[in-house]
Amino acid sequence: MIRILSERSGTILKNKRELEDKLKIKISNKGRIIEIEGTPEDENVAEKIIRAINFSFQINEALTLANEETMFEQINIKNISRTKNLERTRGRVIGKEGKTLKTLSTLTDCSIKLKDNHVGIIGYVEEVERCIQALTSLIKGAKWSNVYAYLEKHHSEPILDYGIKEPKKKTKQ
Repeated sequence: MIRILSERSGTILKNKRELEDKLKIKISNKGRIIEIEGTPEDENVAEKIIRAINFSFQINEALTLANEETMFEQINIKNISRTKNLERTRGRVIGKEGKTLKTLSTLTDCSIKLKDNHVGIIGYVEEVERCIQALTSLIKGAKWSNVYAYLEKHHSEPILDYGIKEPKKKTKQ
């Protein structure tokens, strides 16, 4: 059994049935403490999902963590920033009207949330690593255009093989 202190226990309890069905666990609460029961593997996945929900991610975004190829990562802005003005640093991460966060999210195919002095990221492992690199550069003061160029350069295109193309046959001459 795993116990987690939850700031958003209301959201978790509101979606309790959906979480229990999809994650094959049993959820109970005692005040703000959420208890998870199930197999160790299922408990581990559920713990990651509940931590993501606590970070303010939506339920459907957090449920993507049930896939083994996705991960949830947190970055502490205080540990990276060179300046003591964290409000300015958070502003660099958010961007004007939230455009920087949206652009980073689009270029990395990750879900990104900012909460206090922490940035939460959900996505595929490779994409999260690229996103962390980009956010670290931004927090340290890199130009937005350089960060975007880095992400565009290192964007991995999915390889789609529909099996339509036939292999070329050698002809005798």
